[in-house]
Order: sequence, then C-alpha cells, then structure tokens
Amino acid sequence: MRVCFVMAGLPHYFTLILNKMVSEYGTDLILIKPSQKSKAVGSGVKEGDSEMKFRLVELPEYTTWYGKPFFKDLIPTLKEINPDIIVMSAWPYFLQLVLNPFFYPKLRRLGAKLICRDIPFNISYWGKSKEYYYSGQNITEDLGNEDKNWKGYLYFFIITCLRKIYLPLADAHINYFDEAQNITGSYGVPKEKIFIAANSPDTDELLATYGEVLKQPEILPYNPQRLIHVGRLVKWKRVDMLIQCVKNLASTLPKIELVVIGFGPEEESLKQLAAELGVSDRVLFIGGVYESLTLGRYLHASSVYVLGGMGGLSINDAMCFAKPVVCSVADGTEKRLVREEHNGYYFTNGNQSSLDAAIVKLLKDPEKIKLFGENSLEIIKKEVNIHSVLREYDVAFQYVMKH
Repeated sequence: MRVCFVMAGLPHYFTLILNKMVSEYGTDLILIKPSQKSKAVGSGVKEGDSEMKFRLVELPEYTTWYGKPFFKDLIPTLKEINPDIIVMSAWPYFLQLVLNPFFYPKLRRLGAKLICRDIPFNISYWGKSKEYYYSGQNITEDLGNEDKNWKGYLYFFIITCLRKIYLPLADAHINYFDEAQNITGSYGVPKEKIFIAANSPDTDELLATYGEVLKQPEILPYNPQRLIHVGRLVKWKRVDMLIQCVKNLASTLPKIELVVIGFGPEEESLKQLAAELGVSDRVLFIGGVYESLTLGRYLHASSVYVLGGMGGLSINDAMCFAKPVVCSVADGTEKRLVREEHNGYYFTNGNQSSLDAAIVKLLKDPEKIKLFGENSLEIIKKEVNIHSVLREYDVAFQYVMKH
C-alpha cells in the first residue's frame, strides 16, 4: 500500500509516527510538504530533523487567487508517485478542491483514495455558524483580538459553506478528538467515514526515556511546589496566566515556581511580565527543548504539568513522565487524556481564579500528585499511545481501500 501525506510542514513528533507506520505496518510512505517555511504553519513550530524512513518530496508554495498557500505542480508530482491513498490536511488545502474548478477532477483521475486529516478546531456545527462566531470560540494564535463584526462573520460563514461542499468529497476523515464525529458529520459526512486518531508523540521512545530519567541526577533542586509548562510561546498558550498564578499563590505556597520550556514570539513580553509582577526569580525560562532525555528530566523535577490555554502534545509528553495535569477544555484533544479527579483537574477557560484554585488543590496534596501521576502513566500505556494512533490510521486506510 502506497500512502502519500500532503502537509504544510513536518512537526518533529510526526516524523516518528510516520517512521513507525513504515517499520511496523510496512507502508510505502511519501510525504509532500513545502520546500520553504509554509504560511500555514504556526509561529515557533519545530519541524522534524530526525532520520526519515519515508520519502520526502518538497514542492514550492505559492499564494492562490483566494489568498491561501498551495503547492506548485502537485498533480504531476502525485501522478509520478502513483499513491493508493492521499492523506491531505484539510486547512487550507481542501479549499483547492472547490475554488479551483480543474483541480478536483484531475485529482480523482489519479485513482487514489482521498483522506481528509483534520482536528477539526475553530469549526462550528453546520447551521450554527452565527452563534459560534459571536460566542468568541473561534480564536487564533494571537487570541483574535479583532472585534466581532458582520464582515468577520461573513468571511466565517463563507468558509463554513465551503466546508459543506468540500468535506463530503473525501473518501474518509481522520480527526483528533471524539466530538469531531458529530462536527464533521453535521456537514453531511457519514459517521462510518470518520475515524478518530487521538494525536500522540512516539510514546515508546518517551516511556523508555522515562526509565533512563529515573537513573539521572536531578536537573533542578528538589521543590515539591514546582509547576512546568511546555509549548510554543504564543498568546493562545496563555503562559501569562501561569505567571500570574505564581504571583497570586506566592503567599499560600511559599515555594511555588514555574518552569517554562519553549520559545516563540511572546518570550520577551512574558519575561517582562514576570519582572513587573516581581516573580522573575520564581519563573525559569529554559528555551526550546526537543531532546527527550533533557525534557524528561525537567518534567521529572516538577510536580504538576499546567497548560493555561491551547494544548498540543505537551500533555501527552507530561503524562509519559507520570505527571498530573491541570488544563482547560481547549481544542478538544485533551478530553481523551485528562480525567477530572483521576489524573488532573480542569479549570474554566480564561478564568484566573479557577486556575489558581486547581493548582492549590494539587500542590497542597502530595499524595494526590503521586496518585494522579501514576494514573497519567497508565492512560498512556493502555489507551492513548503511538500504537493506538497507528491502529486507527490503518483502520481508515483499510476502509478506503475496500470502499
């Protein structure tokens, strides 16, 4: 089976997933991505630099008439590759299926099955676009500071209508979280065509690394009140709330401190905020860490993993190192991972006092920190891991090949 992924970039974790798809399932795999940094990739995203067991094809990117990036010579390249299955990221590439009248017929003439890969996030249910838009749930990395107005809604409504056209064109959908079945289904996609593959890093590598971490000396002095955050430093990660939390709880938890791992456009403003709040000595900015042993040592030296805003694979990473998690409901991927009063706590999105209360509840109970951490590790080992992700991809692949 020859599978071709068409993506805006190659995040470092996804290289490992694709490698395992090749080594464990024998997939003949090709990845097409832009030859330069794509406009569709978020700020500060770390692209893969690991050894690849699959073929990589890089194509120039251009801006379409409707203002979104797409690939030059994609159809001729796919024709040469001759894949059985094409897995294409939904946004913004599926727009080409409906806004270029020549593209979709040419794609179908290749004879390959088409799978849409999406979260989906910032997408309303069909028929609920107005309520969703004005609710303010559709946010961007800079927290979408623009006022909600009729022009913005018109754009959102048009995109929603385009999704109603292009989503049913795929032979199957691979989405990240369970509610996606209902969201994508509301656009006319039959439920049997929607497969849920919860996102995951290479948990085999991380769990093996955890064993090594336990043999290592502590990377930081012991502190039972240490919080840790891992992720790109962009506004929607809400690291500012975590720094404010340190300030607010300093009198209640005299040893509280925060380790921040990651880099991004907000780094300097976050350091300035820590200084203004007088907690620079309690907030340690480490920078980007992508080597799993070093990352694991920082996680092991901390008591609680905390996510102030939008998530990512950092929750999975933390759980691989037996950390309890405090987060809010964000893009939906966290719902499979974090269970209230089992391996962590949820706080109300954007609510500082709710976040502070959840942190206090955990940091004042060392036994609960230990128990929740053990539960996190069990969830990774038994439920959400790289093997469960690969199985779901394979189920989707087998489905489209039979239908």
